[in-house]
Amino acid sequence: MAVGQLIADRYELKNVVGTGGMSSVYCAHDTLLERNVALKILHAHYGEDEDYVERFKREARAAAQLAHPGIVTVIDRGEQDGRQFIVFEFVDGETLKDVVEREGPQPVRRAIELGLEVGRALAFAHAQGLVHRDVKPQNVLLNGDGRAKVTDFGIARTLDAVGHTETGTVLGTSHYIAPEQARGERVDAQTDVYSFGVVLFELLAGEVPYDGDSFLSVAMRHVNEPVPSLLERRPECPLRLAALVERCLAKSPADRPASMDEVVAELEACLAELDARPDGDATMIVKAPRPERRRRARRPDRAAAPAAAPRRRRSRAPLLLVLGLLVLAAAVAALALSRDGGDGGGGGNAAAGGDAPVTLRAVDALDPHGDNVEHNDRAASATDGDATTYWPTESYYGGFDKEGVGLLLEAPEGAEPSSLTVVTEVPGWTAEIRAGDSRDGPFDRVVGQSQQTSNRTTWELEGEPARYYVVWITALDRVARINQVTAS
Repeated sequence: MAVGQLIADRYELKNVVGTGGMSSVYCAHDTLLERNVALKILHAHYGEDEDYVERFKREARAAAQLAHPGIVTVIDRGEQDGRQFIVFEFVDGETLKDVVEREGPQPVRRAIELGLEVGRALAFAHAQGLVHRDVKPQNVLLNGDGRAKVTDFGIARTLDAVGHTETGTVLGTSHYIAPEQARGERVDAQTDVYSFGVVLFELLAGEVPYDGDSFLSVAMRHVNEPVPSLLERRPECPLRLAALVERCLAKSPADRPASMDEVVAELEACLAELDARPDGDATMIVKAPRPERRRRARRPDRAAAPAAAPRRRRSRAPLLLVLGLLVLAAAVAALALSRDGGDGGGGGNAAAGGDAPVTLRAVDALDPHGDNVEHNDRAASATDGDATTYWPTESYYGGFDKEGVGLLLEAPEGAEPSSLTVVTEVPGWTAEIRAGDSRDGPFDRVVGQSQQTSNRTTWELEGEPARYYVVWITALDRVARINQVTAS
């Protein structure tokens, strides 16, 4: 087929917009209705293969049953010079895969919204008795408004047909293939749930859970390897959302959500939790309603003391996770007690040369080189005495390109702190301590020299005491958190 050729005396080919293993897709002009359409034409060498021709026709029949705003509409089907073609609505945009490859991990809210659009489309297809069997971001088109439309039902089958005539045949794309699909076993709606879980994982992490050098190596990882932790790759992901992704990626179909309707309902609940936040910020971890679930989002390998401690999988060591958080909380309490008790010489106090605790109050967050917003509403969590709460920075997945962001602390009037200590469950970021005499700044006086943080980091303060101090973060990897700040 050549650009400019007229198909079925109606569709004038304009340009190629995509090419796959079976077919090419053209943008064409519908001369009858004066609009652009997408024309999918089966490659010539498949025209003699009855199986491929039947699969191509099946795609047209399947998609034609699915009148849904989240599914690309079929307009026409036909044959020209022995070449099969399908006419779809033309979606002037890009694929979801293009977006992820260009932008990396998506904001949490955007990932949920896209997931809802794709999930509702798949749920509708399942309600019509169709399983897509090739759910992947390459088969999701985004229109000019950024709304998602599912396409390419080329290997879709009816629910009463899948698994009967094609058992032992592996179809699909390896990075998104379900374990039962990789083994050539019977597939059903649960197979789409798994592939959809991979898409959600990629939207949030910026990469697929399993990679490899060949179709077989990747497919076998889906079959045999444990599900990677989404929270390790995206620490600030809402716990409820991370749990949903993990359930979708269960090896056994019986352990996955029962239907795409259930997945959609859970995504709607995740979005409602974000909307319920005072700032509506989608990059924050949403507090789980049950404390034990909330602790599960923490990183015990970092919170449980020595940085060299071995990493432990969160889902397999809940007891160690709780112990890690208790140790972190104890570290804060021990800090205050040790300061109050002097240098260990027996009952030391401020009058005898020991350092008395100074109660600091986190009053704001500073982002003067950005939009002046850095989760300001969470600042107080850094001095609330609870080591399981924290103030976080925004997520800088594209790299930290600012001079700095900071946490503003107020000292009691007349206090003269000599040191400041930060406890964090996410160490490795770099900060210095700045000071000023007004809440409005300036904070250009460096009183604690720059250093990289560990789980517990202390700065010795230099120069004259001040009323306000700033933990000024100058370098970080994606995100920094401050669980507690104390001074003495």
